[in-house]
Amino acid sequence: MGTEALRNQIEELREELIHLAERMGLTAMEVVEKSQKLDKVLNEYDRQNQRKK
Repeated sequence: MGTEALRNQIEELREELIHLAERMGLTAMEVVEKSQKLDKVLNEYDRQNQRKK
């Protein structure tokens, strides 16, 4: 997946995470899982950017 696609996915996951957290609270399992998914995508984005340097 390219960096542009990762950026789009990051933005989508952030939006979803914010809405979930507002509805369910920060400690809800769904919120934690979405946060972990976002972390993985952010790490992948960072790895790809490090390779380019």
